[in-house]
Amino acid sequence: MSRLLFLLALLVAVPSLAQETGGEALDGTFRAVVVNAQTDRPLESVHVVNLNQVVGTITDQNGEFSIRAAVNDTLYFSYLGFKSQKIRVTNDMFRFEDTEIALTELAYALEEVIVRPYQLTGYLEIDVKNLPINTGYQYSISGLPVSYEAGNKTPGAVTKVLGAIMNPADLLRNLFGRQPNQMRKLRKIKEDDRIRDLLASKFDRETLMELLQLEKVDIEDILTNCNYSNSFIKTANDLQILDALSSCYEEFKVLNREK
Repeated sequence: MSRLLFLLALLVAVPSLAQETGGEALDGTFRAVVVNAQTDRPLESVHVVNLNQVVGTITDQNGEFSIRAAVNDTLYFSYLGFKSQKIRVTNDMFRFEDTEIALTELAYALEEVIVRPYQLTGYLEIDVKNLPINTGYQYSISGLPVSYEAGNKTPGAVTKVLGAIMNPADLLRNLFGRQPNQMRKLRKIKEDDRIRDLLASKFDRETLMELLQLEKVDIEDILTNCNYSNSFIKTANDLQILDALSSCYEEFKVLNREK
């Protein structure tokens, strides 16, 4: 009789134990819905990026999305007019299929603005002299497949470019060396079309900072030391900045290896 009771207890305990242990290592495809925190209405075309696995997706017309993820991965949500948000994936989010992520609208205080950057006369010969000129110059070096920006055309500009190319470790070792893991993400970021599309529409460096775990000042320092002009650094979209960082890092690795 005691043996029979033991077997019955074991049969009841095994499924429960399997369910509990199975939840500790949940990973695969994570599904959820993104809604407006004020109206509870689903949000379409919200960008969702897994910062750990460097993959991205967007929500459909019902606000739903699915993305590759594991427990403790961090998901980054970005949508125009809404505050960006990060969440940590938990076991419960995998167990239950009704997970909702609410984004909060940004409030803007708009003032009347008169856009009048230049005083134009209507005469082409006069107006063309008053328009600003981009002072960032490109320098090409024989034997290298790419050109380099060196800012204003000053007597030392070419020397600065050559010095950075011939001895980049002195300029960039500290910048790249502090974030080796983040720099390795560059190639993975470039391979995901959803993330590239997101970065192409961004100009604030916010998503790029989250992906690479770099401060904005660090990104600007890297590009400055790679001889990109201030006009490029200030006006390029995040995808162009990503490609510039990647190019700079790849050249740094090659030239540093040859030393």
